[in-house]
Amino acid sequence: MTSTTSDALHIVCPHCDAVNRLPPARLREQPTCGKCQKDLFTGQPVDLASARFLKHIERTDIPVLVDFWAPWCGPCRTMAPWYAQAAKSLEPDFRVVKVNTEASQDLGSRFNIRSIPTLALFRGGREVARQPGAMDANSIIAWARGR
Repeated sequence: MTSTTSDALHIVCPHCDAVNRLPPARLREQPTCGKCQKDLFTGQPVDLASARFLKHIERTDIPVLVDFWAPWCGPCRTMAPWYAQAAKSLEPDFRVVKVNTEASQDLGSRFNIRSIPTLALFRGGREVARQPGAMDANSIIAWARGR
């Protein structure tokens, strides 16, 4: 069976938020955005707030791993470099994002975030798994891939 455009994955650009159609085979070929020409995968967590966050979880066809955090949170600051390290391993199989719950209190409330840091995994716009507490890079990778 040959690949058709209906087999394409939708990937939201981390820079300009354009929705790109990409054949799954091209995920590992350092794809660029058709609109802004920047890399679709940077190996770094994407910092998202309200409207951008919703577009990414609803329109991206690969799983979206989210770190809900706050700048005043010691465990969040401890986990940040591990999360960045995990992003390098998880992309392009996952979109890796961060949400500052202090700056985006609406998202913290909407997703009932009661402790931080909290990791949440979204597929097709729906939360499918959640894990509160700081983790090291290997634990983050194992947790995400195990869901």
